[in-house]
Amino acid sequence: MTVLVTGATGYIGGRLTSRLVERGLRVRLLVRDPRRLRGRWWENDVEMVQGDLFDFASLERALDGVREAYYLVHSMASGTDFDERDRIAAKNFVRAGRALRHCVYLGGLVPPGDGVSKHLRSRAETGAILRAGLPTTEFRAGPIVGSGSASFEMVRYLTERLPFMLAPRWIINEVQPIAVRDVLTYLLAAREREPMGAVDIGGADRLSFRDMLRQYGEVRGLRRVIMAAPVLAPSLAALWVDKVTPIPRSVVEPLVEGIVHPVLADTTRARALFPEIRPMGYRTAVERAIARMSEHAVESRWSDALGAGESYELLDREGVLEETRAQYVDATPDQVFRAFCKLGGDRGWLVWNFLWRARGFVDRLVGGPGLRRGRRDPEQLLPGEVVDFWRVELVEPPRLLRLRAEMRVPGKAWLQFTAVPEGRGTRLLQTALFAPRGLLGLLYWYAMYPAHLFIFGDMVRAIARLARSEPATALVRTVRPSALDEPATAPLPEFRL
Repeated sequence: MTVLVTGATGYIGGRLTSRLVERGLRVRLLVRDPRRLRGRWWENDVEMVQGDLFDFASLERALDGVREAYYLVHSMASGTDFDERDRIAAKNFVRAGRALRHCVYLGGLVPPGDGVSKHLRSRAETGAILRAGLPTTEFRAGPIVGSGSASFEMVRYLTERLPFMLAPRWIINEVQPIAVRDVLTYLLAAREREPMGAVDIGGADRLSFRDMLRQYGEVRGLRRVIMAAPVLAPSLAALWVDKVTPIPRSVVEPLVEGIVHPVLADTTRARALFPEIRPMGYRTAVERAIARMSEHAVESRWSDALGAGESYELLDREGVLEETRAQYVDATPDQVFRAFCKLGGDRGWLVWNFLWRARGFVDRLVGGPGLRRGRRDPEQLLPGEVVDFWRVELVEPPRLLRLRAEMRVPGKAWLQFTAVPEGRGTRLLQTALFAPRGLLGLLYWYAMYPAHLFIFGDMVRAIARLARSEPATALVRTVRPSALDEPATAPLPEFRL
């Protein structure tokens, strides 16, 4: 039997896909850009259908012959009309999935009473549409805690960076976080049962967001003072978190709105339906997440999902300004490739890092992501992942890496690295490409050209030095679910934030 997964490029979808494949199931993915799944260990073990929930023809192709499907998509980072987009997507899925025997949807807990946020209402409405039109199990979860999750990253950065916090009074409201491992366990177990309707799921602990911050601090050995202020609107709190953490406001707002009111799971049905699942406590989930980060075993991150905003790719060179630097390196193409794949994140950009940080600061001032997003893994890159204010557009080991700019610029920009065999060594080509938008774009390019002369010139030489220090043979690391099921025992890392 074929199982369809939507949202496979997202935080939960990618992890669920790997576990379904490891269990020997036939898995089909509906993805907008199949190239973004290159490099995953299960890439050749799944069937991919290109399309999305707004393309009905692609939905019909994806659902052809499918009896079980996971619905793991939402549009909350897609602008002010996200609720209407969610509504259309769910209705399209219902119309195309009439033959489904079981649809499994991951939604969110909804607080009782009035005043529920637009984000939470949209998640609940999506579940209601699916349950009304299809045999559905809707899991309603609170904050998900795991390496790379948005909730965990918000807690981590706030605690690591701020020894004193004056926070809104509603941080004392109780919530019920759940470990990502337990969420995946519920999702996998659901397909072995009949559709169950709405089921609340939560972790073993009920605690306030302030306690979540404090317990993280205790695990890390950090003492933090957190005081509750009388008033602070959720929108202002989201703006503040946006400035302190790598998480953009569009993602922070639904997280904040999820703790403005007490949101607790009624797990009575979950315990009755899944007696074999015993969710872990919050502290254990934090310890596991920190250990995964120290082991560089983060499977996915909140930033992996591609929103509905403008995207582009380099298809041809017409109208594109190009600046290329070449450097002969006494190293193999593989060594050179591994060197330029290590750029960004905690390592930085090898040269003139204070200027890169200044550029990131300016980008944040004008609404861009800046350098705050970092990268998932310090050595390995996969298509679609973020590297600071870039996104990986193309990776072709051991030859090519192309990064697409997501910083605010008057045009479209790329930074490409190529390793070309030459004699007993390698010719390293570093190319900056820019498609200007109007006169402002041309002025921007030529204004930046003097900085490029010494920044990019020094960088290509630094990459060459790094390549020569690389071992001749790479250590291959593959993050498989089975390798992550053992208890976390790694020492606590020192984070650079």
